[in-house]
Amino acid sequence: MKGEIKEELIESFKHGTTLTKLIYINLGVFLVVNLVIAVLSLFNMDAQWLDKLMLPAHVGTLLYQPWSIITYMFLHTDFVHILCNILMLYWFGKLFLQHCTQHDLVGVYILGGIAGGATYIVAYNLFPRFETQILFSQLLGASAAVMAITIATAVFAPNQTVRLFFFGDVKIKWIALVSVAISILQIKAENAGGELSHIGGAVAGYIFAVKYKKGVNITSWINDILHRTVNLLKGAGRKPKMRVSYTKESDQEYNYRKKQEDEEIDKILDKIKSSGYESLNDDEKGKLFGKKR
Repeated sequence: MKGEIKEELIESFKHGTTLTKLIYINLGVFLVVNLVIAVLSLFNMDAQWLDKLMLPAHVGTLLYQPWSIITYMFLHTDFVHILCNILMLYWFGKLFLQHCTQHDLVGVYILGGIAGGATYIVAYNLFPRFETQILFSQLLGASAAVMAITIATAVFAPNQTVRLFFFGDVKIKWIALVSVAISILQIKAENAGGELSHIGGAVAGYIFAVKYKKGVNITSWINDILHRTVNLLKGAGRKPKMRVSYTKESDQEYNYRKKQEDEEIDKILDKIKSSGYESLNDDEKGKLFGKKR
């Protein structure tokens, strides 16, 4: 039973859309991280290793863990946090794919995450409010990345409606505007850095959609890096192919060989004239019909 479930999950990941893969990656990381935290708690051990995956507000710390600008956007530790992000990613991801490709979805997700992370870092290093918090503040979650997809979708199809729980059919543009408005209003709250990152993601999604409608894809560099990375990893896993070397024949050598072959064919034809075809051996028959025995 467990084996069947595992195989089904692997197959659905392999053959699923990029939206499915993004959801699986976020859920998988969430489950693994929380499982490790639970086990460590039994031994009274802290999960300090998680700090290396979160995005630090302090630039000096970031220099020692540059990968965190990517890892943070796939990292969740709170169930409500990941639930909201996964639902928004699923709903707006499906709508986004009606206007753009699957590669674009990944590109906007990562672009939104990077823009949100950059906004977070700049804000903490710029505004006096965060002076006392900068050394220990960290960012995690896919909210900025999902916000980018949400806003981009709203730009592509602002008047498209979705059924939203108790509110009935609501136009996408109103959902997007309310999401941004909430983040702006919540800047004064405790999670100000997170809300600022949402705004950064929203701006990235808006710019992508506006440029995309004009024929410019600002995420092409992201997809190019991902494509090269995947090919590099695939190449590293393959066994080296056996090389076969060929020696190029010179014109003089070619002419000499052809002359020898023609002379052999003439001798075979003379033998046929004098003794008949049945007098030929297998080697001579092979040479006559251009076959190698």
